[in-house]
Amino acid sequence: MARPSAPPLLALSGVFKRFGAVEALRDVELEIHAGEVIALVGDNGAGKSTLVKVIAGVEPADLGTLEWRGRPVHIGRPHDAQHLGIATVYQDLSLCDNLDVVGNLFLGREITRIGVLDEVEMERRTRDLLATLSIRIPDVRRPVAALSGGQRQTVAISRALLGEPRLVMLDEPTAALGIEQTAQVLDLVERLRERGLGVLLISHNLGDVKAVADYVAVLRLGRNNGFFDVTTTSQEQIVSSITGASDNAVTRRATREGEL
Repeated sequence: MARPSAPPLLALSGVFKRFGAVEALRDVELEIHAGEVIALVGDNGAGKSTLVKVIAGVEPADLGTLEWRGRPVHIGRPHDAQHLGIATVYQDLSLCDNLDVVGNLFLGREITRIGVLDEVEMERRTRDLLATLSIRIPDVRRPVAALSGGQRQTVAISRALLGEPRLVMLDEPTAALGIEQTAQVLDLVERLRERGLGVLLISHNLGDVKAVADYVAVLRLGRNNGFFDVTTTSQEQIVSSITGASDNAVTRRATREGEL
């Protein structure tokens, strides 16, 4: 699969991040284009969450270049990422169980009219947004606590889309979901791609990755360890890159020679 010739939405080059003596990211590179789903995979401690936090502005990079639509940018705080058009849905979702769907979508950005909450307009926009994403939640005034895991995940993603982002990062969106709920979330990921958004999907489930991703970026011990076209790469090759099974004496010598 040929990648678009236009500049990527987001391009990272030479990204480093340290926490004291621990080097969490070392010389990481990544490109994400519009209308493309990139799966970010790796074992525990590979640096996936750290890279997401760097892009989201939660943990700014120590070194490296970040480019947004072809121009260098500095992402030093979450507001910087949001201003550019980067939205993040974390694994904990950060939903308020006691609020309904409308209340969660507009939490912190409520619509008012003459100093009073415009509940009618917020409900209308909520229904319109869910409809455009083909999300089926019969009662948007139902408390989020009463929704299924899949519905809660779609509410969190929908909330991120209210700001009309260009890039959406999803941290383990199908973790702990059943088969039907997982299918709903994966369908939503595909609809995001169809709308022309760039999607960075963090997942341990290679079945989900093969189902919706265009490319797979592998991190191992804080470094890039492979970038694969999903259509031409077997699951075994990806697993080998994740676990380091392809790491042998020959590759170790080549790495050392490259560092000299």
